Amino acid sequence: QVQLVESGGGLVQPGGSLRLSCAASGSIYRMNAMGWYRQASGKERELVAIITSDDSTNYLESVKGRFTISRDNVKNTVSLRINELKPEDTAVYYCNANIRTRPGTQNTNYWGKGTLVTVSS
Repeated sequence: QVQLVESGGGLVQPGGSLRLSCAASGSIYRMNAMGWYRQASGKERELVAIITSDDSTNYLESVKGRFTISRDNVKNTVSLRINELKPEDTAVYYCNANIRTRPGTQNTNYWGKGTLVTVSS
């Protein structure tokens, strides 16, 4: 039983900043890559940022230099700092984590329910 819970979304003006957080809880033997996805209204879900277990990161081209992903392996959390927000950043942001719950078992992707970020003046 693994649960991911996001927080930090809200309404912000263009140029503003937000910090999204995601906490994983439950049976976690190994936390592999963690990432943030987003889905705008009427659009496909897209990968925004990913961070591996050894802190290697990768970002969607349009958010490079504005978004920063980080993780805390003790607390089992992943965060996304978002700067210089643009209206096109408006979306539901989802936390994802690839987790092995027990030794010798397969890895499984888990998802949070999402947190809404709205960028509007």
